[in-house]
Amino acid sequence: MKLWSKAFADNAPIPGEFAFCVPDAASHVTLSSDRNPDLHWEDFPAATRSFALIVHDPDVPSRGDDVNQAGREVPESLPRVDFFHWVLIDIPPGLNTISAGTHSDGVIARGKPGPEALVGTATAGGLRHGLNDYTGWFANDPDMKGDYFGYDGPCPPWNDSIVHRYVFTVYALDIDRVPVEGKFTGADVRQAIHGHVLAEASYTGTYTLNPRLVK
Repeated sequence: MKLWSKAFADNAPIPGEFAFCVPDAASHVTLSSDRNPDLHWEDFPAATRSFALIVHDPDVPSRGDDVNQAGREVPESLPRVDFFHWVLIDIPPGLNTISAGTHSDGVIARGKPGPEALVGTATAGGLRHGLNDYTGWFANDPDMKGDYFGYDGPCPPWNDSIVHRYVFTVYALDIDRVPVEGKFTGADVRQAIHGHVLAEASYTGTYTLNPRLVK
């Protein structure tokens, strides 16, 4: 199985167009256009009955003590955890491409609607979006808190000492519908598809907001 994007090369930097935040000289970061990148996959098993897409950052600091603190830097040695940026399930076997900007085109305060996936203002044929982890990140922010469904792109700490990786993974499944209901997360989907994966393919982009690392 093969997965690719025209937006960036595998293991190369993700353009700011597809990020939640971009660097800003005055305020460290500012909101970006937050468009989802295009994705394409092929060579999946003939028995595939649906696809699931999960996008996660495995490099998120496990503690927030130094995160976005002036005069400090998040140490490279700090243990890292997953942060989910996009969960999309029940993709039919006849659909193996997602166009740029169709599932996200701008930061939406309090989050995009869900779980029914939309393309523009129309429902996307039974596809369902999970909650991404900005739901928890903004939980205590009165201006931004809400349920963040669908895609929201990179916005790593602007003082992190490492460049973050963003892993896009498409799973070919032997089931028509992933057995999760209501609001669900990337972790929920990972558990639900266990034992149902016929094949999978991953594609990785990188991103940083640290001026020392931006080149």
